[in-house]
Amino acid sequence: MLINLDFESDEPIYQQLVHQIIDGIARKELQPGDSLPSVRSLASDIGINLHTVNKAYQQLKQEGFIQIHRQKGVVIHPEGVPKADEDYKKRLIHHLRPYVAESICREVSEAEFVELCKSIYKTYQGGHS
Repeated sequence: MLINLDFESDEPIYQQLVHQIIDGIARKELQPGDSLPSVRSLASDIGINLHTVNKAYQQLKQEGFIQIHRQKGVVIHPEGVPKADEDYKKRLIHHLRPYVAESICREVSEAEFVELCKSIYKTYQGGHS
């Protein structure tokens, strides 16, 4: 999996890293049990501070995407990502709300918004990007 960070983005580097690893899992480029580089190795490879990588890995661990073992290193959670529960769905609504509100302000119709979501969803199911 290729990590491509935008150092000019307003989005923090650690968050970009989190999103790209989750993207790799969603696209099935990263499978349960696959190894990820160590914090030090990944930081060196992409030229960022190791604390930035550590912060990303800790968030991914907390959210159930990866496991960190002393002997095995960093691996995609062997049992797969935990299924969506009510807490996850509440967080999802919380994160979507501002995008829906802004779309309404910018006169994006509900149908257009839903179609955009469907289009993005399809890219993770082998559709076109």
